[in-house]
Amino acid sequence: MKKVILYTDGACSGNPGAGGWGCILDYKGVIKELSGYNECTTNNQMEITAVVEGLKALKEPCAVDVFSDSAYVVNAFKECWIESWINNGWKTSSKKEVKNIELWQELIDLCNKHIVTWHKVKGHADNERNNRCDFLATTEIAKNKKVLD
Repeated sequence: MKKVILYTDGACSGNPGAGGWGCILDYKGVIKELSGYNECTTNNQMEITAVVEGLKALKEPCAVDVFSDSAYVVNAFKECWIESWINNGWKTSSKKEVKNIELWQELIDLCNKHIVTWHKVKGHADNERNNRCDFLATTEIAKNKKVLD
């Protein structure tokens, strides 16, 4: 099975507001960068979308190490929040509806095609690839805001 490294980040200008996401795929040193924009979104939606789009870019099942600065995304899997949400009918422990259900479901479907290992990285620190993903995400916001102005 191919082993891929996936770095991801999402950003928002306002929350909700204009948002961007960026990801870097690394397979044996071959790098692919992806990014995108959403006119009205939240930071969490962009964080999830970055992982979704990275996994969607894979053409076959892979072992994927996902690196994200989003505790929301990483802990949903590492702390088994996803399982609890599903078992509770997509309700949180406080009985509120889980936000971003459609994105979570898409991410779960993609994770079921791969062997995914989750890694939390510190955001806006000295992690070169996380910083690059942040740059990709924020550049999408800036680029699209200029088009809209």
